[in-house]
Amino acid sequence: MDNAFSSTSQYVASEQLLASVNVAIALQKPLLIKGEPGTGKTMLAQAVADSLGKQLIIWNIKSTTKAQDGLYMYDTIQRLYDGQFGEEGVSDIARYIKLGKLGEAFESEEQVVLLIDEIDKADLEFPNDLLWELDQMEFYIHETKRTVKAKHRPIVIITSNAEKELPDAFLRRCIFHYIDFPDKALMEEIVRTHYPDVEQHLLEDAMKVFYDIRAMKDIRKKPSTSELIDWINALQLGGIPVEKIRKELPFVGVIVKKDEDLNIVRQKMNQF
Repeated sequence: MDNAFSSTSQYVASEQLLASVNVAIALQKPLLIKGEPGTGKTMLAQAVADSLGKQLIIWNIKSTTKAQDGLYMYDTIQRLYDGQFGEEGVSDIARYIKLGKLGEAFESEEQVVLLIDEIDKADLEFPNDLLWELDQMEFYIHETKRTVKAKHRPIVIITSNAEKELPDAFLRRCIFHYIDFPDKALMEEIVRTHYPDVEQHLLEDAMKVFYDIRAMKDIRKKPSTSELIDWINALQLGGIPVEKIRKELPFVGVIVKKDEDLNIVRQKMNQF
């Protein structure tokens, strides 16, 4: 498959994820990625851009974000200000039109990767408000009577933490993939992309503690992949002997971030 995504030196993807990305690219459909925090949803877009040698444009979604924000903004306040102070060109409305992230992706001279990050943070109508633009790859600027059409259809990756259900009409237009939490074999491969020289016994013991903590039923915030990577780095920098990892839980605050979780972890680890 031409223009195919593959794992990079900084991002290890499962075969299923690689297939989903490449199918979405081939079918020219948005790829909707779900998964628990810390499974690499946001990093995937950067990895796709790096693998394919393309620019990454990121549209970070907040609770107040509207679909219009991604298209363009008409800066009426700046135009009024310029008019009051006699600036030239005030009659040229196009000067006061600023494209949003979707608009930037459409106007790019080369194909880009567009990340719409955490789409479920916005209100329920947000995904539906983007249906036309994502389908037709164009939008209309009313103030200048100009239609902005995508010069090259961007590779669109959309992430969701499943905080809200997304509309069926939106889901029908996407390729969907759920990123499962890495098993131990894949996790070791991920860690070694960051720290290829990590001592094997340290890695094994740290991962054993990590997965034991994740398996504790009462834990409110399970540690993520990125937190394991940081913890292993801390253990290396601290020169911690392997035999102390489970016994003393050094730097445990790197992977356990809530007081109540920390108490549970210490109690249960003492039982082993």
